Formats: sequence, structure tokens, C-alpha cells
Amino acid sequence: MSKTHSYRKYVEFGVLCLLASALLWWFGRNLDWAEVGRALRDANPYLFAIAILIICLAYPVRAFRWGALLKPLSPVRFVDLFAATTIGFSGILLLGRAGEFVRPVVLSMRDPRVRPSASLVTIMVERIYDMTAVALLFAVNLIWFKPPASMEISFDRVRIAGVVMVGLVILGIGFLAWFRTRSAMVVEFFERLFSRSRIVPQRLARLILRLLEQLAQALRVLVNLAELAETIGWTALLWFGVAAANFLVMRAFHLHVGFSETIFVLGWSLVGSLVPTPGGAAGAFHAATAAGLIFLGVKKETAAALSIVLHLVDFGPALLFGVFYVIRGDLSFAKLRTLVSPEQVEDLIEKEA
Repeated sequence: MSKTHSYRKYVEFGVLCLLASALLWWFGRNLDWAEVGRALRDANPYLFAIAILIICLAYPVRAFRWGALLKPLSPVRFVDLFAATTIGFSGILLLGRAGEFVRPVVLSMRDPRVRPSASLVTIMVERIYDMTAVALLFAVNLIWFKPPASMEISFDRVRIAGVVMVGLVILGIGFLAWFRTRSAMVVEFFERLFSRSRIVPQRLARLILRLLEQLAQALRVLVNLAELAETIGWTALLWFGVAAANFLVMRAFHLHVGFSETIFVLGWSLVGSLVPTPGGAAGAFHAATAAGLIFLGVKKETAAALSIVLHLVDFGPALLFGVFYVIRGDLSFAKLRTLVSPEQVEDLIEKEA
């Protein structure tokens, strides 16, 4: 990696840290932290423990789904999928969405048969599955969701946001289905474009073409009914588990909520988690989740305490597995830092070409 790339990586990470700090300041600027502490102390720790166990069980589900998405591209062992998944989510917790680059590198290191480009495109498809699942859950839930009486007017805006989310999901799925059937034409178009223009560096052009080819193969799940059913099944099980864990955390704070309210808040959390700040969308996740809870009429200090715990429950367990692999000698934190780099993935994809 060149010094320019190295400096750029540190600058980008520093900017994201500043953004996370600003969001955390905004999140906590008007809170009574003594009241937040009381809400934490009064919560039920046993429900927290069960929620953490459910999230731990979600990692094998993620690994099985990843294996199903990789099936059209390469065979892979579950043990390697699980290790790469948990180490990758540890990277996300520590360093934000840049940690996504850890997963394809770790998987290729553990199983050289798996090409980094294949891992990377299936992770992209995973994100599409996850956003589709949560957006549909959020939007469908709005049909029977009953907002607090004081929030009836504001709820119209939330309902519009739900419709927009579903519309974007439908457009995205439609585009992927079109790309799957027209991938050869798209790849050929970009080949001609890159050959005529020298604006895009050859290295980057080869990377884009390689990813497009792998994406076309990975999207076979959209036209293979058995594979589509398998990946949808794992996704449904995954998000049922996440919703169940979030429900238990909310109940631990003695809130009288059901699955409808849980899914409503989950939609807000998803929006916050899209912000690529270190610490697993630190600041953005807390602010968005707390906003959803306050919309339900939850006191702001309780909402803050709950959002902090939800963040730890949803993102924290991966770090336990990451520490396990560090202790076992499979990975070091110094090595993890070097893996969190688009350039590292580019180098591996360049080698596989």
C-alpha cells in the first residue's frame, strides 16, 4: 500500500471519529445522566443475558446464509465462514463499516479457494437482503401500528418514509434482476468504455469488471428458486432473532411494548446503523434509536439508556468471538488493522485475476 493510501485511510478514519464524537455529543447534550444511570440499574439483567445469547446464535445463521450466497461461486467450510463473520463484525464494532473489508480478506486467508471478489460481492448481496428485510418489516408493520395520540400528525411523515423505503427496495431488486439477465451486456459495455477512456486507472477498471462478473454469478439466487428460498429463510430467521433480542431489551427496561413497537424502533435503528462511524455506527445508532423510542412516548433518559444497551447487545457479542480468535492465535489486532482497507481487498483481487 502506498503512503498516499495509508495517509488517506487515517484521514478518513479521523473524520469518521470526529463525526461519531459530534453525534454522541448531540445525543447526550441535554440528558440527565444520573437518571440514565438509574434506568440502567433498574433494568432486568437476565433479559439482557438472554438477548445477548440470541444475538450470539445469530452469527451461525449469518454464516449459513453467507455460505448459501457463496454456493454458486465457491464451496466453503462453515467453520471458516463463522470465523470470518465474527471477526468481520468485530471489525465493524471497532472501526465502523470499513470493517466490512475484513470479512472477504479473512475468509480468503482461511480458505484460498474462495476468491476475495466472490466474498465481497456476496457481502454486498447480504446487505441488500438485510435492508430489504428490515424495510419490508418496518413498512408492513406501519399498517397496523398504533402511534401515541400526541404523535398522529408526525406519524404521517413516518408512514411516507416507510412507503419510500419499500419503493427504493422494489427499485433495487428490479435493477438487480435486470442486471442478472443483462450482465454480459453490462460487462461488455464497461470493457469498451474502459478501453477507450484512460480516466479510470487500469487497476481500478480490472477490479470493477471482476466484481461485476462475480456479482452476476452471485445473483443466481434470484433465478434459482431453491437457493432463493434458502437465503430468504436464513434472512427471516436472522431478523426474527434480532427483533426478539431487541424486544427483550425493551422489556428489560419495563416498557409495555409488543413486537409491533419493537419493529418500529428497529427501523429507526437501521437508519442510524447506515452511518459509517467507528464503534458500529456509534452516535448515529444511539441518536436514531432514541428518537424512535421518544416517538413512542418513552422518557428521553430511558430512551438513551435503552439505546446504549441495544447498541452493545446488537454489536458487542461479535467482539467476544474476535477476542477468542485472537487468543487462539488466528488473528492479532495489529493484523486486523491492516486488513481494514479497500486497498488490501484490491490487492487480493488483483492477484486472483
